[in-house]
This record gives sequence, C-alpha cells and structure tokens, in this order.
Amino acid sequence: MKIWTLTLSGVLAACALAAAPAMAQETEDTSGITITGDATVVSDYRFRGISQTDEDFAIQGGFTVSHDSGFYVGTWGSNVDFGDGAGSNAEIDVFAGYGGKLTDVLSFDVGLLYYIYPGMDGATDYFEPYASISGDIGPVSATLGAAYVWKGQNAVGGKDNLYIHTDVSTAIPGTPLTAKAHVGYSDGSLAGNSHYWDYSIGAEMSWKQLTFGVSYVDTDLGNYRGVDGAVVFSIGASF
Repeated sequence: MKIWTLTLSGVLAACALAAAPAMAQETEDTSGITITGDATVVSDYRFRGISQTDEDFAIQGGFTVSHDSGFYVGTWGSNVDFGDGAGSNAEIDVFAGYGGKLTDVLSFDVGLLYYIYPGMDGATDYFEPYASISGDIGPVSATLGAAYVWKGQNAVGGKDNLYIHTDVSTAIPGTPLTAKAHVGYSDGSLAGNSHYWDYSIGAEMSWKQLTFGVSYVDTDLGNYRGVDGAVVFSIGASF
C-alpha cells in the first residue's frame, strides 16, 4: 500500500516555489521531519489475542512524527470495553523510539510505549519497552520482537510480564493480496500471572490509501468470550 506522508520540508518547499521560485533553494526546510497518520475501523479490537472491546467494533487512529536520523515519537488511541460496566472506555498509547539498519537486509526498532486508560486514576497505566528485528527472506518479510513490562508498576504489581512475537507477510502472486501471520507468547502479570499463546492468520488488500483486512485470531486460553477464536475485519486509511 502506498503510504501518504506529509513532510514539513515538502510543504515549505512547495510554498517557497509558489511565492518566489528564485528563492526556493534558500527557503527550503531541511529538518528531515515527516508526519504520518492512520485511522482504522475494526470489527473487534484484539490485543495479543484478547478482545479489548467485549467483541465489539473499535475506531482507532494515531500519528507519528519521525526524523531522518531514525528517531520518532507518536500517539495512538482506541475505544475499549472490558465488559465490567465501569472503568475506562478509551486507551491512549504514547511512544518514542529509534529505528535503523543493522545490515543491508536487517533493520531494528527499539522504543518505549506508555499505555494510558483515562478514568482509571493511573491504576492500569504502564510502561513497556520493546525491541524488534526485521528482514526479508526471499519474498517473505519477517519480524521477531519482544516487549517487557517491569514489575512494580500499578498495572502489574509485584510480577513482570514478557511478550515475544513473530510476524510474517508475503505478497500473493497474481493478486492484490498480502498474506499475513502472527504468533505471540505472553508470560506474567498481563497473562493472568500465567502464560498463553496467541496467533492470527489473514490477508489484506490495498486500494489507493485504503487497506482492507480480514484475519482469524485465537488464543489457547479456551472457548470463552473475548479469548476464543474470531474473524476480525478492518478498514484503514493512512496519510
């Protein structure tokens, strides 16, 4: 899918060309800053296999400000419903990180993410550092990553949490589809002081700046509402 981006340097350069072509080189902004955004509607917000919206739909969106050096900051949000009739009805994530090339075929990404649930007085908010390595193996793109929540935070108490995941994707020849698969393993407080696996398999298709997706998501936690298998549909736009 083509990602539509708005760059500060592009905007300022265009203004300079329109107003005074002879001065374009002198007024061009070389800050190297890029702003990207996205908005998505999903039939069920599944986070690591578990529904965050009581198996109902969610409206999500966010934006990222990145620099040519590899540093970036951003925020993302979604409605949530944990089925308890109380608590927060929104999730807001704030993150910052750095990414770049390890080799000609491998890239890395490291950062820190802060999960915020307004209305819960910070009782469920927590920080989570993350890291991943990505690369291409023939026609397949693969990512291996991990995220860690240290103990002592309000949301996890005296036990930490580790999440390890791998994601792969590949274009399906002769079609506009990309096949995607995911496997993750959770261990610790966010896994109910235990551990579990989550996985998904699906496909997506792009049209202009829109992406249409469908996937089957499941866990090994049993056939209970919110953790059982479900087909999830999504429509997203990037700019």
